[in-house]
Amino acid sequence: MQVQGYFDLAFEPLKDAFAALFDDPQARGAALCVQVGGETVVDLWAGVAGRDPEERWQADTLLNLFSCTKPLAAVTVLQLASEGKLDLDAPMAARWPAFAAAGKSRITLRQVLCHQAGLPAIAAPLPAEALYDWQAMIHALEQQAPWWTPGDGQGYAPLTYGWLVGEMIRLASGRGPGEAIVARIAAPLGLDLHIGLDDAEFPRVAHISRAKGNRGDEAAQRLLKTTMGEPRSMPSLAFANPPSVLTSTNRPEWRRMQQPAANGHGNARSLAGLYAGLLDGSLLDSEALAELTREHGTGEDRTLLTRTRFGLGCMLDQPDVANATYGLGPRAFGHPGAGGSTGFADPERDVAFGFVTNTLGPYLLMDPRAQRLARVLGDCL
Repeated sequence: MQVQGYFDLAFEPLKDAFAALFDDPQARGAALCVQVGGETVVDLWAGVAGRDPEERWQADTLLNLFSCTKPLAAVTVLQLASEGKLDLDAPMAARWPAFAAAGKSRITLRQVLCHQAGLPAIAAPLPAEALYDWQAMIHALEQQAPWWTPGDGQGYAPLTYGWLVGEMIRLASGRGPGEAIVARIAAPLGLDLHIGLDDAEFPRVAHISRAKGNRGDEAAQRLLKTTMGEPRSMPSLAFANPPSVLTSTNRPEWRRMQQPAANGHGNARSLAGLYAGLLDGSLLDSEALAELTREHGTGEDRTLLTRTRFGLGCMLDQPDVANATYGLGPRAFGHPGAGGSTGFADPERDVAFGFVTNTLGPYLLMDPRAQRLARVLGDCL
């Protein structure tokens, strides 16, 4: 496989490790970008972007980043909080009165950001088209009761996070959540990041497909067994209500909507740029960054059925948990996306890391491909 792009010679082993990903005959396309101390030392891409094998990955190829989007929303919330436009610890219902229904009058934005609000799923069956109807999803969440006492343990909210946090951003900023996030984060840093993609950008977007024949690790198998065997359970509904969630990735409607939990579009370069902007203070002051990255909760996750550790809108490293370490330093923070894409920072080494792929793997938290690359990076450093 021909790898294109740039690498500092000190990081040639990392270039070789990236090229080795394509030894897998199912591998389609991927990109890797690493910044150290704000300097780009690796910016590589290779493989196939489109359905047609002739549609090669380009320097400016975009793809769905899935949950790598979540920290963008959290950073925007912290910016708004620093301006006095949002309060992490005030009841969300103070700004959003209808949210108080069904026992939610005391839930805070902080609890949503660290997945302790008890709202990872909607119990009432929703039609497929509700996914693209912001007000329909907001109304469903207004009617939803918490699945557990808010603040009493954590349960990852794969999709509802986007409507809950996004609605608070919309109310505080007066703009669509994607518009607000892009204006505050992507535009100032010149990042090729989008939440609500313009149709004119569609030709650059990679087609996402799933690798076959690999059942993943124990955590992934455990969740799959639950979702297949208990379709009305909370973990199942978190990923499949509305039922169109799992089949929408390549649809125009998905690309256009502003869902800041899961449908950001970008690339490895923009993910690395995001975390470099956090490390150098361009996006948050030191106090706000410390709040973003301090541990807010750790333990068994009620949605993912595995151990998670959260800051605000980001996953924190768990060095001793094989499926929950980024593979570099114990202070690393960031977020994986479904299927393998990963963005994170290691403040100890001043490293910003972005890896994206359109070949979805079956792993639940960290993908072994990204972990291997991070470990080789550590050796190079």
